[in-house]
Amino acid sequence: MTDNASLAPALEARGLTKHFTFRHGLLSRRGRVHAVDDVSLVLAAGTVTAIVGESGSGKSVLARMLARIVMPSAGELYLMGEKVVLGQKGRRQYASEVQLVLQDPFASMNPVHRVRHSLVRPLRIHHTAGPDLEESVKDLLRRVALSPPERFIDKYPHELSGGQLQRVSFARALAVHPHVLLADEPVSMLDVSIRLGVLNLIGDLRDKERLAILYITHDIASARYLADSICVMYAGEIIERAAASTLTDSPAHPYTELLLSAAPDPARGQPTPLPTRGAPPRLVAPPPGCRFHPRCPYVMEICKTTPPPPVTVDAGHEASCWLRLPAGERRPEASSQASLPMVRGGPGLHARKEVASRNEP
Repeated sequence: MTDNASLAPALEARGLTKHFTFRHGLLSRRGRVHAVDDVSLVLAAGTVTAIVGESGSGKSVLARMLARIVMPSAGELYLMGEKVVLGQKGRRQYASEVQLVLQDPFASMNPVHRVRHSLVRPLRIHHTAGPDLEESVKDLLRRVALSPPERFIDKYPHELSGGQLQRVSFARALAVHPHVLLADEPVSMLDVSIRLGVLNLIGDLRDKERLAILYITHDIASARYLADSICVMYAGEIIERAAASTLTDSPAHPYTELLLSAAPDPARGQPTPLPTRGAPPRLVAPPPGCRFHPRCPYVMEICKTTPPPPVTVDAGHEASCWLRLPAGERRPEASSQASLPMVRGGPGLHARKEVASRNEP
């Protein structure tokens, strides 16, 4: 690592893209699934970054590219400031720095092996055990709040609850002393009563061990509770990003507002989702322009033809939406600009139906 590695993000993705190709039909025509398109992301030490979106939005594919399980079609990865060579060489070294925790702990653990074996194996492969191997295993269990470790070390996966087994999954990831932890829907398979404990565990790993953590979820409420920043993903693209409190208090994209309107809120009572049309698009043939436009209640003509540029709404808050630009700047050529300013204090999304119904200049 260079001298600047300590100042660089733990993991950075630049323009990651993944297109899956397939053959279909009698003539075996080739098709392409646009799973992830041009996603850039920075994971800093001691922070939790949440990726929020519906099922099929590309969140898990993105996590697997960051873990180098799926090789990207385009884009670059930087680990501790140094470019990662996207080949087979160095896979083990990369895995010692970046670990992935999967959604279903029962599927990710070998059912015929005890907890001891699941933790001893990465310690031996990556040579990260201390002088006393048994004590190293027990220490991993203590770090994920499975105490006393003697109660769990000789259990089989089916003898543990979902929450306990997910903690073992985190312990296995921590065995290699990673700098980055990728958590793909780590609480969605768990009972509601124990989700908070796992979320608090992730928060402790951020605060006490200074890990850079990516938290993938479809639950924007849990992202607000846990994350420092949130990125909203739709149809393979990141369409809004901001600090967690900023994004949930002042959403700048209609899709983000849709997610928030569907989230339970005791102060609001029963959620009242915004009116939308249709379903998420098929990524074999994404719609032209803004990919959300077929469902957007504020759609304009320019949304149907031209992808919106990323617009700086405020410091650290960016959204890809034509509604965030003044009417005079809504030109197709604007999409080639990296970022365009937006004056604060403009009309809220709920007040834009009149704006959306106007013809473009």
